[in-house]
Amino acid sequence: MHCWKTINVKKHYGLSRLFLFSSILMVAVFIISYISFNLVNDGDMTDSLFPLFLLMVVLLYPVHKAIHYAVLWRYRARITLSMNRDWPIFPVIQLRVREPIPKHRFAVSLIMPFLTLNPLFIVCGALFPAFTHYFAILLAYHCGMCLIDLIYVKNLSRSPKACFIEETDGGYEILVPFAD
Repeated sequence: MHCWKTINVKKHYGLSRLFLFSSILMVAVFIISYISFNLVNDGDMTDSLFPLFLLMVVLLYPVHKAIHYAVLWRYRARITLSMNRDWPIFPVIQLRVREPIPKHRFAVSLIMPFLTLNPLFIVCGALFPAFTHYFAILLAYHCGMCLIDLIYVKNLSRSPKACFIEETDGGYEILVPFAD
């Protein structure tokens, strides 16, 4: 196999620009979802379960990563799961693809947290109108978290169909089999 293209979104956009895009997306999603929830359900809100909300905020990132990993479970021998402690308060969970896996499975892994958790927050916001502000915040936070995944999916959509993905220090490599 040979490398068709290397994708490194963090290097291409820069961490500060990605953080800015993510922040703008979070604010926009919060405004739209909060207004939408309040248009549908015009009831009183409560903060009675605030400790549970804080727990959900803390657990959202590990659950997000667990969904990525669950989709790639079949290829778990090719993936390294590690925790980076650069930030002492908030460790970063890293999934590293050491050996090539099919592009389609990798793309599904990237998009699956977005497709599972966001509808869950929307449904819960509609079902529990007293807590719509919590679900609007969780939805916005998770959309901001998914931004890099969605950018990678957009880049992968332009690659050849029968290719494989492997991660190196330079980013994700799109590998194409040699033509016979």
